[in-house]
Amino acid sequence: MFWNEKIECMSREELEELQLKKLQKTVKLAFNKIPYYNKKYTDCGVFPEDIETLKDIEKLPFITKDDLRESYPYGLFAVDMKDIKEIHSSSGTTGKPVVSGYTRKDLDTWAETTARGLGMMGVGENDIIQNTHGYGLFTGGFGVHYGSHKVGATIVPISTGQTRRQIEIMKDFGVTCLIATPSYGIHLAEVAEDDGINPKDMNLKAIGFGAEMWSEEIRQKLENLFGAPAYNIYGLTELMGPGVGVECSAQKGLHIAEDIYYPEIIDSTTGKTLGENQKGELVLTNLEREGMPIIRFRTKDLTSLTYEPCECGRTSARMSRITGRADDMIKVKGVAIFPSQIEKALLKVGDVEPHYLIIVTRPGTLDQIEVKVEASKNLFFDGVKEMVDIQSKIAKSIENETGIRVKVTLVEPKSLPRYEGKAKRVIDKRNLH
Repeated sequence: MFWNEKIECMSREELEELQLKKLQKTVKLAFNKIPYYNKKYTDCGVFPEDIETLKDIEKLPFITKDDLRESYPYGLFAVDMKDIKEIHSSSGTTGKPVVSGYTRKDLDTWAETTARGLGMMGVGENDIIQNTHGYGLFTGGFGVHYGSHKVGATIVPISTGQTRRQIEIMKDFGVTCLIATPSYGIHLAEVAEDDGINPKDMNLKAIGFGAEMWSEEIRQKLENLFGAPAYNIYGLTELMGPGVGVECSAQKGLHIAEDIYYPEIIDSTTGKTLGENQKGELVLTNLEREGMPIIRFRTKDLTSLTYEPCECGRTSARMSRITGRADDMIKVKGVAIFPSQIEKALLKVGDVEPHYLIIVTRPGTLDQIEVKVEASKNLFFDGVKEMVDIQSKIAKSIENETGIRVKVTLVEPKSLPRYEGKAKRVIDKRNLH
């Protein structure tokens, strides 16, 4: 199902022509209207007229979260405050929050990207969407909300929390599409089962999930629980919000709305641009944003891009699932480990739930990792020997996946914390600062 077939199936040549025009316009706008860009580009000796080809984007310096924080709150706005119609912001847990400003046209552009994503998931005007993403300053809830209005679907803006009420509403309102983080989606299904409700009876036709790291095994778990396909949604506050990339029915990577976001992959260490299918850090540029154009933003998300046309007929670049972040990886004994690797390893073993916690400590001079994993109900009542067997199997599986030995502790079902927003998977108790 296409929302905007003309753009979504445009030839690469036409698309690149359109991207270049928009890039030139955006760079000019940023240079002329935002002192931060004017100074930064002037200091680097690069000017709007130097952007003659798409490759010339590489002449421009990167922008990072620190730059955005330094410009707090309105230093990167390109229009007068009277033209900014909405403001969103990150949580600011690691310093000053990042502020995102939108004009009326920006809000429509944002709605367009999420409308395309809903179309990829087969969701349209006859659907009822239950949106469990948070509203408020977080962009998650609103991105989906605006997109659903655009495609003409009915939205239930329930936001996070009230798990049993969520289940009741899904059942009573005839919800056909659930939007949730993967961990909360699984939690919803588990609570439904505890209450004697089969999640498959909800008759969902699609699940849109995002906002946290996940593995293919988690997707399968979600799909098996609800009996519905689960599609990955990617976005970030800095660039606009959800809708930057969404999976289609093929589930082979997320289609990027390339006429609105220009993607690059770089080597995190050198900053050099990498080619197709090479894994590196995703860098994104707004190509159509009036209020706050962000050019060459380093996302810290690790992925790769392919330009192979997709079996769904769309021609836009696809990014692979995010496998980690350049900054939230755990560096243990000199080895970079991502929570997703540990998740993949423990779910291969079976007899455990997809709820786990990675605790990193340094009791002396050596790092130690403990992985707490919830045992399945059956296993927990099977006795000590079975528990010990599974613990060593998980430890072996993690070692095969990461090359690191970890201590595995099985804990009783439902004893680890549940999260309605992003799941917190790592507790690093080392004093590394």
